Amino acid sequence: MLSIFPVNLFGISITVRLLLLTFLRVIGGTLVIAGVIHWARIIGYVPWRGLYFWDMPTEWQAVTIYFAVFDLAAAVGLWLGVSWGVVMWLMVALSQVTMHSLFSDTFGNRPWEITYYIITIVLYFGLAYLAEREARES
Repeated sequence: MLSIFPVNLFGISITVRLLLLTFLRVIGGTLVIAGVIHWARIIGYVPWRGLYFWDMPTEWQAVTIYFAVFDLAAAVGLWLGVSWGVVMWLMVALSQVTMHSLFSDTFGNRPWEITYYIITIVLYFGLAYLAEREARES
């Protein structure tokens, strides 16, 4: 089977597995930023939609705490490249998609965020498939 991987770039052999790990670490980095923003909201450093944490409706407070914890935990798991990190990230991503689509009357409709999560999930499964195929061929 014809494959373009591994590619040698500046003396570094780039495999699909390396691309997958890099992809997971980039996603993990974005989750660190998101988690820190959620914690900044909780401690009252920044408002969300003009409201500080103690003035938010209870459902907003609940999801802010949920994402403050799970974003950072998923980020650590993704950085390490372990399976539980991917599971937690998928849980966070699907929670965001559900929250902003099925419960958009409460949490707002955010089509760009939904699109971002769907694209990253599709990219992850595509890279995971190619990495597995590459591992079987070698």
